[in-house]
Amino acid sequence: MKLEQIYTGCLAQGAYYIESEGEAVVIDPLRETKPYIERAKSSGAKIKYVLETHFHADFVSGHLELADKTGAKIVYGPGAKTNYDIVEAEDGDVFEVGKLKFELLHTPGHTLESSCYLMYDEEGRPRAIFSGDTLFIGDVGRPDLAIKSDLTREDLAGMLYDSLREKIMNLPDDIIVYPAHGAGSACGKNMSNETSDTLGNQKQTNYALAEDLSKEDFIKEVTCGIMPPPQYFAKNAQLNKSGVKSLDEILEKGTRALLIDEFKDYINNSALVLDVRTADEYAKGSIPGSLFIGIDGSFAPWVGALISELDTPILLITPEGREEEAVTRLSRVGYDNTLGYLKGGMNSWIESGEEVQIINRIDAETFAGSYENIQQPVDVRKPGEFETSHVDGSPLKPLDFITEWQDEYPKDRHLTLFCRGGYRSMIAASILKARGYQTVTDVIGGFNQIKQTGMKIVSDSEVIN
Repeated sequence: MKLEQIYTGCLAQGAYYIESEGEAVVIDPLRETKPYIERAKSSGAKIKYVLETHFHADFVSGHLELADKTGAKIVYGPGAKTNYDIVEAEDGDVFEVGKLKFELLHTPGHTLESSCYLMYDEEGRPRAIFSGDTLFIGDVGRPDLAIKSDLTREDLAGMLYDSLREKIMNLPDDIIVYPAHGAGSACGKNMSNETSDTLGNQKQTNYALAEDLSKEDFIKEVTCGIMPPPQYFAKNAQLNKSGVKSLDEILEKGTRALLIDEFKDYINNSALVLDVRTADEYAKGSIPGSLFIGIDGSFAPWVGALISELDTPILLITPEGREEEAVTRLSRVGYDNTLGYLKGGMNSWIESGEEVQIINRIDAETFAGSYENIQQPVDVRKPGEFETSHVDGSPLKPLDFITEWQDEYPKDRHLTLFCRGGYRSMIAASILKARGYQTVTDVIGGFNQIKQTGMKIVSDSEVIN
């Protein structure tokens, strides 16, 4: 038997490739199918099933293309309705792959069709559970993502409580839990950095599996403090129900090298310029009106959170050699309308004599030393980060909700932005500049550096520095 977790840090997502006796199964695949097909080809195996734990909201699955290219059958749990052929399995249905067996356990709560797959080894012993977004390491799935459901999140949380206790907690302690996500995903609140664990350890350490936890308290806990889901979640879930076009077609169009005149024509026809270089490179020179979201960060989730329409025509400014990577990662969250990239990047833009935008930046020491004279500091981190510790007097304005809070400040106000390390604040700076804010400054290194300066740092309950 071969079992491999294929983990993608940008989405904090785990897909799984399992093989036995010349047959293979893929669980919760990402959009690009090449990694799974190559693994099967290298060992002469045939992919028999694509097992989906639910309609994913945070990424577009590669299940359709994988089935088309390999002949594998797509399996979903009870109640899953799609615009393409699937096996709509029932609770307890078993799927054989070589000498392994995978039993579907219907575990509604995260969504109505959510299911886990319990894997039995060659000797018929339960060895692992692929828990999707039902059970994470240290947490459980959020109960507010069901598509077109008339159920409340409290209703779904109650279902999740029952699913955990009736289907999972009674399994042997030595079973390995393999979830669909880890820390950094918006599909839960407090996921661990670990990407697998024994069920026994989770029973001891995961608050949601505490034996003395009542359903009422469970519902309160899992529904308290969850931020609204990113706007692209419902759209991605719907794409996973209805189906998407081939990634090959998207890559062919999106990886075209565009000369400056064609690139400018697209801009004049309302295409969005997305600059995926580093924050430092972007600050030193970028195209006016462009959006910065660096490829070496939580790229796809921030694209999904901040670009409102999936069909937005996108032009890329990329590091050389990373054009296909950028198009692929956009497609993972349903942004399939990339038109191409500027050949020669910013050098071409500058050499053609076009206007260049520069973002002002200061270091943390300068920020601290001039704090009393800064017109408007803005902390763009998340509420949980802010509650733990923040600069006294700097208001919280999360990047996630920049459209909602930007109008609180006149466009001639000098805004000095910071986040934890400088990635999100540069995204915010690019958005505000594009929307007409005349003077924005980014703090290099963000709060990580600011708290080293001796400034007054407080939490919601105490003074820290």
